Amino acid sequence: MNVVDHKLALKKLNIGLPIIFQTDTLPAIGCLPMFSEIIYKIKKRDIKKPLILMGAEKSQLNEFVHKSALEDYKIMASRYWPGPLTIVIPISEKSKPFFSSSDSTLGLRIPNSIMAKFLIKESGPLLTSSANISGLTPATNAEDISMDLPNVDILGPVPWEKSSGKASTIISWVKQGKWKIIREGEILIPGIGLC
Repeated sequence: MNVVDHKLALKKLNIGLPIIFQTDTLPAIGCLPMFSEIIYKIKKRDIKKPLILMGAEKSQLNEFVHKSALEDYKIMASRYWPGPLTIVIPISEKSKPFFSSSDSTLGLRIPNSIMAKFLIKESGPLLTSSANISGLTPATNAEDISMDLPNVDILGPVPWEKSSGKASTIISWVKQGKWKIIREGEILIPGIGLC
C-alpha cells in the first residue's frame, strides 16, 4: 500500500495521476477533470458511465450548472451539502467541451469529510468514482482497496476515520421545482420519487 501525504497527493493529481481518499460514504478514486480517462482505465469502467464531480465548497461547483437549473440546484445544495447527496444537473454551456455525457448533465457532490474537502479545496474539483474495480463490491478501508487497486496512491493518514460505507443518494433535476431519485442511498429526500 502506497500512502501519500496531502502535498504529494496534490503533486500527483497535477501530473494526471489519480488518488484514493476517504469520503463520508465510500472511499473515492479521483483525478483532475482533464485526466478522467485514467479512472476508466484503472477501474475497467464503461466509458458511458459518468463520473461525479466533487467539490469542497459550493462556489467551486456553481460554474458547472446550467442557468436554467441554478436556482433549484442552489436550494438543494444548501439543504443537503456537505453530505451524501449527488445532484445530477444540466451543465453550463462553457462546461460542455470538458464533460461528455449523452444528455449534457453532470453529477455534483460535496462530501461531509474533512479529508476529502481539504484535498479538493487545494486541488480544485475532482472527477470521482468509488475506489473499486467496476462491478465489484466497494471496499471501505485503505488496506482492502490497495489489494484491488495496488498501483494507485492512497491519501493518508491511515487508518481512515469511519465512513458510512453506503453510497450517496443520487437525484436528477427534471425541470423547475421538480426532481427525481436515480439511486436511493444514505439519505432520504421527502417529496421526491424514485424513477
